[in-house]
Amino acid sequence: MTQTTKEMTSGPSLPLILNFTFPLLLGNVLQQTYSLADAAIVGKFLGIDALASVGASTSVVFLILGFCNGCCGGFSIPVAQKFGARDYVTLRRYVSVSLKLAAVMSVLIAVITSLLCALILRTMRTPANIFDGAYIYLLITFAGVPCTFFYNLLSSIIRALGDSKTPFWFLLFSAVLNILLDLFCILVLEWGVAGAAIATVFSQGVSAVLCYFYMYRKFDVLKPQGSDRRFRPELAQQLLYIGVPMGLQFSITAIGSIMLQSANNALGTACVAAFTAAMRIKMFVMCPLDSLGMAMATYSGQNYGAGKPDRIWAGIKSAALMMVVYSLAVALVIWLAAEKFALLFISPDETEIIADTALFLHINVSFFILLGSLSILRYSIQGAGYTKLAMFSGVSEMVARVLVSVVVVPLWGFWGVCFGDPTAWLFANLFLVPAFIYVYRRLHLIVAKERVLS
Repeated sequence: MTQTTKEMTSGPSLPLILNFTFPLLLGNVLQQTYSLADAAIVGKFLGIDALASVGASTSVVFLILGFCNGCCGGFSIPVAQKFGARDYVTLRRYVSVSLKLAAVMSVLIAVITSLLCALILRTMRTPANIFDGAYIYLLITFAGVPCTFFYNLLSSIIRALGDSKTPFWFLLFSAVLNILLDLFCILVLEWGVAGAAIATVFSQGVSAVLCYFYMYRKFDVLKPQGSDRRFRPELAQQLLYIGVPMGLQFSITAIGSIMLQSANNALGTACVAAFTAAMRIKMFVMCPLDSLGMAMATYSGQNYGAGKPDRIWAGIKSAALMMVVYSLAVALVIWLAAEKFALLFISPDETEIIADTALFLHINVSFFILLGSLSILRYSIQGAGYTKLAMFSGVSEMVARVLVSVVVVPLWGFWGVCFGDPTAWLFANLFLVPAFIYVYRRLHLIVAKERVLS
């Protein structure tokens, strides 16, 4: 039995996007469960210093893994576009070339970043009492980059064909495996923070293997024919042209995050622990916004390929409605229960750290509409193939976080850290709104020209 694909080039946009987003959301929630499980188990069983060790390099991990994930998302855009255009031969060739590029890129990234771990942590002013734990956690995470790269690439390809459910089921299995391995490695084998990192890397590797075998066994349009497996430099160039700017967008954004986290690290271990717990909770509750954006990338890509720019605008309006409803709801929940969420990671007697964690969450969720707008517009622009514009929005975020780190944090301390992300979201939106207007007009011109020529 073969798996059917799903087109989003006709029919009402809201139910299409909602149905496509839901499995993505569940998958993102599970992926964040990796981080939640690591932090919660480490914080409860190994203590505040160990929790700070896991979180001291969060922004650096985001820089590297964000680049990988951005490249994967970029590699899947031509797949979505060719699927929307029903050009299945070129689609298969793009998939084959993307896998070869992923193999080379992921190994190179893993080697280079693993060699630079100590330098990175020293540059970020990591406190001496948590340096060793932070180093081993970062080293194992970087060594496992190929697992993360391939899972994200394969799941992105599957989603580009309209199937957002299957990657979720594989991720569900891996999330459960990750939690069990966390407990086994930390409590039974007593491997400390290294055990948490190993559990996460191994679990993502399992997801990647499952996605690979499923993809080629179940999708008829992916089954290679003739010379489809041959490496094609012209397709590789096109994939890199789209994927690298998307990866750089995340990395450029992360540079600002590194500056912000470095400023926070200088405030001491307690602030690092509060930042770690708050970031894990924030990343979890922002999953629906990320998922909505990812759905818009596929939706936009397919409708761009089908020559239907008006459907992209209709999709953005539908996504914006869902985003506003969720942002208001989650803000209410976090304002009422932030301290209780903090207790997942922190002992009740650590009252100062709990208060700082709640402060960070209260400020950030109050600006989630800005984050949701950013996600919808950025991914829609990427799906239409204008990845360089999306990258420049990352530059806006970086500038905002650097300004907050250099000017605001020295004056306001942890309060300044709390306003770092909302300021970055505002700066990004100031760029993305006019950028989308430009892209939308360009798409109409392209479609009009194609109709004249045909």
